[in-house]
Formats: sequence, C-alpha cells, structure tokens
Amino acid sequence: MTAKLIEGKPISEAMRAQVKADVEALKVKGVTPKLVAVLAGENPGAKFYAGAQEKACAQVGIAYELQQLSADIGQADLEGAIAALNAEASVHGILLLMPLPKGLNGAKAQALIAPRKDVDGVSPANLGNVVLGQPRLAPCTAMSVIELLRSTGVDCYGKEAVVVGSSEIVGKPVALLLVDKYITADAQGKTDKLAGATVTVCHIGTSEKGDLAAHTSRADILVTAVGVKPGLISGDMLKPGAIVLDVATIRVKDQETGKTKTYGDVDFEGASEKVAMITPVPGGVGVVTTAILLRNTVEAVKWQLEG
Repeated sequence: MTAKLIEGKPISEAMRAQVKADVEALKVKGVTPKLVAVLAGENPGAKFYAGAQEKACAQVGIAYELQQLSADIGQADLEGAIAALNAEASVHGILLLMPLPKGLNGAKAQALIAPRKDVDGVSPANLGNVVLGQPRLAPCTAMSVIELLRSTGVDCYGKEAVVVGSSEIVGKPVALLLVDKYITADAQGKTDKLAGATVTVCHIGTSEKGDLAAHTSRADILVTAVGVKPGLISGDMLKPGAIVLDVATIRVKDQETGKTKTYGDVDFEGASEKVAMITPVPGGVGVVTTAILLRNTVEAVKWQLEG
C-alpha cells in the first residue's frame, strides 16, 4: 500500500481565494481588515513567522502591522499594549507571537485579547466556544487539522481517533472538535459527519507509564503534535489503512552538509507503506494554518461588525 498524500497547498489556495474575495467585499463597505502581531524581543523564529504572515496578508489585501516591543518589557506594559490594541477600532485582529522573553506570562497576556479580535483562537472565551461545540475563532493549527481531514471526505462518525499531544492550541481543541456530535445538513439534506469520533488523547504520561503503540495502532484517524523527536511514531505503530495528520515540525541540521531538513512525529517512509492517507511534512498542516489565520481575521471583522 502506498499512502495518498493529504496536501495542504490546494486547500490553502482555495481558502485564500475566498478570503481575498471576502476582503474585497469588506473594502467596498469601507472596511479594510487589519491584523496586528505583537512581538516582544528578537526571537528569530517569531520574526520569521511574522514575515510570512505579512506576505500572506498582502496577497489577500489584509493590512498587517508588526508591533515590536523591547525584550526587557514588563508584564504590565505588555498587557497595556494589548489593551491599547483592543481599544483601537481600526485593528480587527491581534496576535501575540511566541515565545516570549523569560519572565513574561504568555497565557495571561493572551487571555486579555478581546475575544472578537483573537484571531489565534487562544482566549478563554474562544476556547470555551470550542468546548461548547460553537467554534467561531478557534486555534489555527487545530482548525487546519480539521480542514485537512474534511478534504479526505472521510466519515468520522464513530471511528477511533487518537490525538498524540495535549497542548491547549492543538491537542485539546482537536480532540474536542473530533468528538463533538454536531452534524450539519446542507440545503439538500446531505449530512456532514466530520465529527462524532471516539477520541483518545495521549501525552507524555502515556509513554512513561503505558504503551503509546497500543493506542496509535488502533487509530482509524491519528493526529500527532509532539514535535520533540523525528520518527517518534514508526510504521509498525500504525493501523493499516489509517489516516495520519502530522502536525509536528522538527528541523534537524545535517552535520555533514550543514543543510536543515524538516521532519514530523511520524516516520513518513514507514507509515506510507501502511496507512491509506498521510500529510507530508512540510506541505501539510503548516501550509493550511496560515490560511486559517487569514480566514480568522476576516471572521473577526464580520463578528465585530455585528455589534
């Protein structure tokens, strides 16, 4: 068996085209969506991510601003910067770039972002809406997983889904989105059974005190977001015919060539001979995540215009 690739590019392109159309419609109404990213310090990874965001926003007509703060900024001043952006009517989306310098509480700062401007979907209110099965601005990476899974056309209802990783921005919201029993119907009565899976969440304790393979090997759908060790999940830990969505992005530098290669949690070659579908790394989840951020920014504008 050779696995079919679940590629992010076509999904991202379609999503960006819709966002661009939505932005143009908003501009006709006199509203230009604006996203402000807050960066404290000079973290290279965060600055690279900001550059990619700016380019993506420009392509769809969203105004982008990077608010650079000093690395020695205090918690109160960081929170004050967020409060000022909350109060600025021309700012529709706020994103706090991670990681923050030592001594700053990122979770506390993110919690202060106005829910209707929280384009990363990490505020308590927006995460709470995920719990309630009413996501509007949900975590971007988690929604990327869902969109990729939706593209497969698989009926998830009642299937065994295993999520490896329990972070607040990926593992937990993905598990909630998969288990939620909402089933929508379109005008023709066709149901969308994306949700309603039987979900198991694995974490570090699963490996230390149990058998991770015992869980992954029975997964019809496997979502993994650990990002610590390339090939953490080998081919023999997977169920034949499974669908695998690898969120991890692990960059490893080759000591001989000096080149950096990107890997996921899953041993791609071993898995490809066993599973039915798999996301490539890179080219899978990450590609769609940026498009979700753009879509969330437009959704934030629409939410704010509702009054």
